[in-house]
Amino acid sequence: MEDEEAAAVLKAVGRQIKAWREAAGMRQSEFGASIGYGEEMVSSVERGRRVPQPEFLDKADDVLDAGGKLSAMKKDVTEARYPKKVRDLAKLEDESVELGAYANHYVHGLLQTEGYARSLYTMRRPSYTEDEIDRHVSARMARQGVFERIPRPTLTFVQEEVTLRRPIGGKMVLRQQLERLLEVGRLRHVEIQVMPTDRDDHAGMGGPIRLLKLQDGNTVAHEEGQTSNRLISDPREVQPLEMRYGIIRSQALTPRESLILIEKALGET
Repeated sequence: MEDEEAAAVLKAVGRQIKAWREAAGMRQSEFGASIGYGEEMVSSVERGRRVPQPEFLDKADDVLDAGGKLSAMKKDVTEARYPKKVRDLAKLEDESVELGAYANHYVHGLLQTEGYARSLYTMRRPSYTEDEIDRHVSARMARQGVFERIPRPTLTFVQEEVTLRRPIGGKMVLRQQLERLLEVGRLRHVEIQVMPTDRDDHAGMGGPIRLLKLQDGNTVAHEEGQTSNRLISDPREVQPLEMRYGIIRSQALTPRESLILIEKALGET
C-alpha cells in the first residue's frame, strides 16, 4: 500500500475477517472454498496485503453469519483503494462551500464521464495496469458525489473550447461527455463557462487552477502538475490565483452562452 492510512484500514478489516472465521471454526482453505476464493487470497486479505472486493466481504458476511458487520466495511475498503492524493482532495471538496476550477487540456475531473476518465487514464505514459486504471477511475467517479451534497456547494468551472472538441476516447465517448456537461451545467448550483479559442487576452495561460473555499472561510488552492501535487494554503500564494480565476471567468463566455456552444459542439460531433 502507498500510505499508512490505507494500510491501517486493510489490516483492521483483515483482523475482523480472521476473528469471525476463527469464531466459526473454519480453516482458511475451508473458508476460501466456501466463498469461492483460494487459501492464498484469504491469507493475504487477513494480513491486510490484498484489498477484498465487495463480493468477498458480502460472501464472507453470509458464510460467517456476521450479521452485516463485514459487509458494512465495503465503503471503507473501497476508499482505501483510492490513491492517497485523491482521498485528500476528496476530503477538501467535501469540506468546501465553493469550488472553482479552470481546465485547459481536458474536461475537469469532477465533470468527466466514466468513459472519458477511463480513456484518459488508459493513455497515460508510462502506462497504468488495469487495476490502477480501475482504482483511479473509481476514485474520480466517487468524488462526483459533491454535486449531490447537502447543503449544496457553489461549483464553477471554466473549460477551454478545445476540450469540447478533442475526441478523447473517440466520438461516442466525447458525445457522452458533452451530454454530461449540458446535464451538469443546468444544475442551479453549478456554472460551466467556456473560454473561446479566439480570445486574444487570456489570464489563464499559466495553466489549470483549482480553488476551494472551506467552511471556516479560508480558501486553499490545489496544484497538480505532471510530476507534482500540492496544496497551497498560504494566502500570499492563494490570492493571486483567486484574482486570476476571477479574470478568467470575466473573459470567458457566460454560462448561458457556454451551454449554447456546448450544444453546438455536440451537434458537430
